[in-house]
Amino acid sequence: MGPLSGFRIVELAGIGPAPMCAMLLADLGADIIRIDRTAPSELGVQRPLKFNLTLRGRKAVALDLKSEEGRETVLELVERADALIEGFRPGVTERLGLGPNDCLERNPRLVYGRMTGWGQTGPLASTAGHDLNYIGLIGALNAIGRADQLPTPPLNLVGDFGGGALYLALGILSALLERQTSGRGQVVDAAIVDGAASLMMQFFGMSAAGLWENARGKNVLDSGSPFYDVYACGDGGLISVAPIERKFLEELIKRLELADDSVALAGNKTDWPELRKRLAGAFRQKPRSHWCALFEGTDSCIAPVLTMSEAPEHPHLKNRVTFIKVDGVVQPAPAPRFSRSQPGPPIPPQPPRAASKSEILAAWSPRSA
Repeated sequence: MGPLSGFRIVELAGIGPAPMCAMLLADLGADIIRIDRTAPSELGVQRPLKFNLTLRGRKAVALDLKSEEGRETVLELVERADALIEGFRPGVTERLGLGPNDCLERNPRLVYGRMTGWGQTGPLASTAGHDLNYIGLIGALNAIGRADQLPTPPLNLVGDFGGGALYLALGILSALLERQTSGRGQVVDAAIVDGAASLMMQFFGMSAAGLWENARGKNVLDSGSPFYDVYACGDGGLISVAPIERKFLEELIKRLELADDSVALAGNKTDWPELRKRLAGAFRQKPRSHWCALFEGTDSCIAPVLTMSEAPEHPHLKNRVTFIKVDGVVQPAPAPRFSRSQPGPPIPPQPPRAASKSEILAAWSPRSA
């Protein structure tokens, strides 16, 4: 089930963006075998397996990749696979005898997907790093935060998952499409610094045009503007306000019953503090539930700021089944949606099991030439 049904992918176990990429492809129907360590990894945030949600959707086997049998098992899987995902530092898979040349020699049609933070080349390529370092280097972190405060870490959404996992998935799928024409595989070098920089495209354009200040909290989309920010309601609940376009702002001002000149204040930065004062004062008058009811179904660009506990219970998200429950754990459903080949529900994260080479290879029959 799913649009990627029939595609086989070998995943060499790692942490962060590489497993997220594998999960995305598994969610869409790809048949993935995760090759895990024979000893438990102490990398990343430790938690019970059922809550390590980026490991959902695929089988896992334990292999010693430093042994000849482990290496050969992986290479025989590679012969039967469409793609491979690895997230080690540059040169690690080469030293294991599982690098691109080793694998493409066994299967010239293989798409070899590589995930790193700094990339396969460059002065920083071999050094350690994490999401915050990568987005700090490319200008994203400096731009995120409120005025006169230090930058705010945006979880690891911008680097690991946005610039990393999604770009590796895009690269693998693009290479698989290209293979239909060329009949040949290739290496996909997905670096978080490259992907996260790509995500910053709009803001580099605005900066070049003189429409973006380097100082945080001074711009339209970084909490600088009063019409793109979060406000506290009378009960302490939070609400997001984002009527950037004039017609949406007019709708908001009308429903809040603010002074008629409030819309005009949005057009001049020097008037933003006054508009912010009016908006903040209005939202403090009533609880969040009042404002949600008032703006429901309107074009005022208003939505509550929900916690991860609250979000799955919102009527819109429940209607769309945006969240599902797998093995008793509430989690996001596979995305996006498809009209014909909609994926089935994902299986929960599986513990790596010891298995013989023949048992592992039995999962995939050899591909015909």
